[in-house]
Amino acid sequence: MTDSTQSPDSPSAGDGGAARRRYRHFRKVGYRPVSGGSREDEEPAEKVSEPVEVTEPEKIAEPEKIAEPAPAEKPTPVATATLPPPSPWQSAPRYPTAGPAAGPFVVPPAPGVPFMPWWKPPTTGAPHKVLVVGLVAGLAGAFLAPPNNGIGWFLAALFGVGGVLFYAGKPSIERALWLAAALAFLAMGFLRAAEWVFPLCVLASMMCGSIAMAGGRTVRGLVFGALGIGLAGLRSIPWVAKGFSKRGPVGIRPFISVGVALVLLLIFGSLLAGADQAFGKFLESLVPELEIGGYVRMAFFGGVAAFGAVGACYLVTAPPSINEDAESKPGTLRVKDYALPVGVLVVLFAGFVGTQLAVLFGGEKYVMETAGVTFAEYARSGFWQLLWVSILTLGVIAGVARFAARKTAREQLWLRILLGSLAVLTLVIVASALSRMWFYQQAYGWTVLRLLVSSCEVWLAVVYLMVIGSGITLRANWLPKAIVGTGTAFFLAVVVMNPEQVVADYNVSRFDATKKIDTVYLSRLSEDAVPALVRLPEPQRSCSLRWLKNRGNVEQDWREWNLARHNARKSLESVAVTDVTCESSYSGER
Repeated sequence: MTDSTQSPDSPSAGDGGAARRRYRHFRKVGYRPVSGGSREDEEPAEKVSEPVEVTEPEKIAEPEKIAEPAPAEKPTPVATATLPPPSPWQSAPRYPTAGPAAGPFVVPPAPGVPFMPWWKPPTTGAPHKVLVVGLVAGLAGAFLAPPNNGIGWFLAALFGVGGVLFYAGKPSIERALWLAAALAFLAMGFLRAAEWVFPLCVLASMMCGSIAMAGGRTVRGLVFGALGIGLAGLRSIPWVAKGFSKRGPVGIRPFISVGVALVLLLIFGSLLAGADQAFGKFLESLVPELEIGGYVRMAFFGGVAAFGAVGACYLVTAPPSINEDAESKPGTLRVKDYALPVGVLVVLFAGFVGTQLAVLFGGEKYVMETAGVTFAEYARSGFWQLLWVSILTLGVIAGVARFAARKTAREQLWLRILLGSLAVLTLVIVASALSRMWFYQQAYGWTVLRLLVSSCEVWLAVVYLMVIGSGITLRANWLPKAIVGTGTAFFLAVVVMNPEQVVADYNVSRFDATKKIDTVYLSRLSEDAVPALVRLPEPQRSCSLRWLKNRGNVEQDWREWNLARHNARKSLESVAVTDVTCESSYSGER
């Protein structure tokens, strides 16, 4: 038979025909050796046995062939089903896999990405020390923390901090200072009676304790440090669960032991309380009167204390790897981009500072002639605006310093000149605001709010001095932590100073000289002001102390004991407070 009469499906028709024939055979019988059967099954075997010249691509496509050796002649190849090459008109077939093995055609699933990849969890469960620390802190928070401010908060904090240090070991100097600040803030719960002081002190204590355990130097690190214990408490839940599962079942014997101890305490405590009346009153003072709301409060305080203690232990075991030393991306803000806005502020501030110098040298006469108001009204009208100017300018300086380019010496020089001039002029504005507040309090006296904002202005002056110092070297890595540290120190100093007593002392001394005093405002102060107010003569003394005298003792049990309230009671016992008609020396809002 000649080439012209051959069928297109014969082997001599080319490699394409053979590939199509094998692919049709594979689609029909599957991936298994071919044995005798139909004509279509036998046809490939007969044609493979013919001497056909095999090209290189076909050798690659066919697998290893099984051959049986013959003693006298050349081995004859036996046909097997092969994996055909992809068809030119269809997509590549999907070949079945054998068993559960993955094979080369199975793509493994992508690993999960953790929420915080730079904070790796511990590889083992929580040790028994952590469970003990959490239990001690939780019990202390539940049974010692009272609903109001008192000594119980400080005692609960001592148990919590002591348990964390028992697990963490000897602290560094920096950690010890932050933990001492946290305890000092909670100590204000029994040293100060002002109701507005204690909530702020609790928040400040939580921030100091979190920074003590989480650390932080840069803005990003300090933000995480302030929230570190809360985040660590959430991440510690599976860690603690793994620790419980590692210890195995607890058994019933510990619960039986606790139950027997409670029964014995109840029986013998009742007998001893009935035997001696003084001992019975002592036991009654130890056991607070609780309702459903009291149990809910105890559970909440205990849970928060245990949550914080376990979170602190988690931070010790698995500290985050925040790369605070990594260099930030260089700024792209060119000199011509920020020179005009900052230069306009510098010119504006320079004009304002020149006016303030004229006011300071001209005094009250200059103000009355130019502004048409009294010196006290002039001081009052501008203090809050100057306070906001000081705060907003700090943000402008921080933004320009962060995004400004400073690769060349020229760029660094312009940055120092513009931002340095703005910081120096703002420092003068801060001094102007403080002088206005000083003149204002001379006219009307101190209040707690005026004292607080004046302290805030003093802290802002310190911040601007640090900004000027960092601008000289253009290195401000230490500045964020210095700002937070000085702010914490200033607030703690103000609270330790006892602001309500300072205000009362000043106003009483001022009354001796001017015979003017605002008894309506002084009567709204807490027991912190009583030692100063008892020095007033009548009827001003009764007007200032009448409300405090009638309030009586607000302490429910020993956990709410407060030193300021204790001293106030003793002071009020030595003076007579009567009901009189009271009029303030000042009329209207001041």
